[in-house]
Amino acid sequence: MLRGAEQWLWPYLTRERHRVKISPNQPLHACIAVCDHFEPLHHTDKAGALRAIGDWQKNWPNLVSQNRDSGGRGPRHTYFYPIEQYDGDLLAPVAELCARTGSEVEIHLHHDNDTEETVTKLLTDGVENLARHGLLSRADDGSPKYAFIHGNWALDNSRPDGRWCGVSNELTVLRRTGCYADLTMPSAPDPCQTCTLNAVYYAREDGCAKSHDHGIPVQAGKTAALRDEADQLLLIQGPLGLNWKRRKWGVLPRLENGDLTGANPPTIQRMRLWLELCPRVKDGAPWVFIKLHTHAGIPQNYRTLLGDPARRFYQGLADLAASWPGFHYHFVTAREMVNLIHAAEDGKTGSPSEWLDYRHRRPPVLG
Repeated sequence: MLRGAEQWLWPYLTRERHRVKISPNQPLHACIAVCDHFEPLHHTDKAGALRAIGDWQKNWPNLVSQNRDSGGRGPRHTYFYPIEQYDGDLLAPVAELCARTGSEVEIHLHHDNDTEETVTKLLTDGVENLARHGLLSRADDGSPKYAFIHGNWALDNSRPDGRWCGVSNELTVLRRTGCYADLTMPSAPDPCQTCTLNAVYYAREDGCAKSHDHGIPVQAGKTAALRDEADQLLLIQGPLGLNWKRRKWGVLPRLENGDLTGANPPTIQRMRLWLELCPRVKDGAPWVFIKLHTHAGIPQNYRTLLGDPARRFYQGLADLAASWPGFHYHFVTAREMVNLIHAAEDGKTGSPSEWLDYRHRRPPVLG
């Protein structure tokens, strides 16, 4: 029925389900992060990439200024830029756009047949290049820190055929080079999909491929010590499940994996499903972490995210909050979502807007 479903369908069918109950006395805060596998050079040249970035510069600030979440902030976008395609002429206008709109840049990497040494160099050089533009968060000692998405979904050498990575201790390499969280999953219907789904959890590097197939769910008052261990990496997954409201041939449910495309734009119907699927911190504040993904360097996708489908979605969120007492929604970057997960893990409550810079500070370009 669904390609690659053997990786995740049984865990999905047998999982503990989130019941969405909302009232003024039982509020729910939806924290929405759009994590973009931003590849402006995809199937084009540098001139085409600059045109795509120019369209973002022209249209994104207006969307940010015209729409507001429950805390009064405009939409946020996180550009996970492919560091193997670094070009200062492309990064400079993206950095400027982030400074204007509160959006941020993180690290995306496509690689193949690498070793621990070669991927370490790729990451180190990539971090240095992005930091040169005032991007990425900083540790107390000034060193850059970053969130990560693996190209071709093959985190920790997880493809069955061994392609598009090659490094079976990649989680440790990521931690060593400044990574504080991975946001690659879900990848279904790709075979790199993990058995763990709809979760925020710590994965321990065991030296074998696909170490992140299982892990320890983030839990308030229980797991904070893991976030500083060198062999543990926080993973934040987006929604994965069946959408019975959107059927193939009018019969079979379609896959919901949080991908925003020209053919499958964000909608309030999908939003209701995301509220059911997406993870919370166990025993933590009533915050739902909705991590979505897209490839918005590609025209057919960014026209959706910068056009009428996005406007309808933002208006639908406002209408939903107005008609659904106790429902609050918050636009966040990937970094801010990580901070909120750690805040909930430490027992913080109230509005998520209080904890957006809880652990990892804003990049200098936004300071």
